[in-house]
Amino acid sequence: MDFVLISSIGAVFMAIFVMFIRMKAAKKPASAKKIILPPIFMSTGALMFVVPYFRVTPMEILEAATVGMLFSILLIKTSSFEIRDNEIYLKRSKAFAFILIGLLVVRIIGKMVLSSTIDYGELSGMFWILAFAMIVPWRIAMYMNYRKLHQELYGAGNPKTTI
Repeated sequence: MDFVLISSIGAVFMAIFVMFIRMKAAKKPASAKKIILPPIFMSTGALMFVVPYFRVTPMEILEAATVGMLFSILLIKTSSFEIRDNEIYLKRSKAFAFILIGLLVVRIIGKMVLSSTIDYGELSGMFWILAFAMIVPWRIAMYMNYRKLHQELYGAGNPKTTI
């Protein structure tokens, strides 16, 4: 079976998993740790670049990071928090699922088109960079919004202000 097809199927399952996690997370209060940890955990994937098969050129890094940051704008626009029951919750967004599916479709089409001209290892590295460059700005924006609401909710003198 073709690597591109297998990885695309894997991406579909990951997207379903992310949507499930996102819906579940909206039922529990948000925390700084829940916002910050996913990009840190994902950063371990950079170890793939130790293997020469996955190395990318500086121009490919720039291209993948630029596309990832552009995609992050959509995620930032659909992620917001609200105060409920004296806690901070992630607001549910109907658009988030559609945007996530749209981004997935664009990535799969891009992978299918680019796989004919770029080696699979390099392409894998580029898509990891794209995903990381998409998640980091999104999570930074989420953290900043969370912190703003946290200060509004608890003020400066409350022991819960340590984030």
